[in-house]
Amino acid sequence: MDDTHREFVDLLALVQNAADAQLAHAWLALITHTDAHFGQEDRWMAATRFASSNCHSMQHRVVLQVMREGAVLAADGNLGAVRNMASELALWFPQHAQSMDAALALHLRRAGYDPLTGVVNRPAELPADLVQGCGSAACSDALPA
Repeated sequence: MDDTHREFVDLLALVQNAADAQLAHAWLALITHTDAHFGQEDRWMAATRFASSNCHSMQHRVVLQVMREGAVLAADGNLGAVRNMASELALWFPQHAQSMDAALALHLRRAGYDPLTGVVNRPAELPADLVQGCGSAACSDALPA
């Protein structure tokens, strides 16, 4: 997860520093990475008792949708909107990583989840009910400590 987060930050920096001629391409590369990044986390959540409608996955869907709308705007020449989106992503991402993703990492560790094999080594540590919230203390439906 940490490596994927570093890749996101690096790609976002490329977007923020891209010349106008390269901005749309850099934005599309960030979208491609983010789609895979969020998809991976969503698969981990699905494998460890998160409801499909949990707020962490919902946030992934919303952010990706906005990013895809940015690609349309970039294709139409509205580069300022994409630059604003990149600035907002730079503010949003650390909070997301430090709350929702940190809680997910703790949850995965507690359950002994192996992201390479998909095996849950300590299934008794999974919550009895599906996690509806994001898994962080910021949500009312946080995972137990």
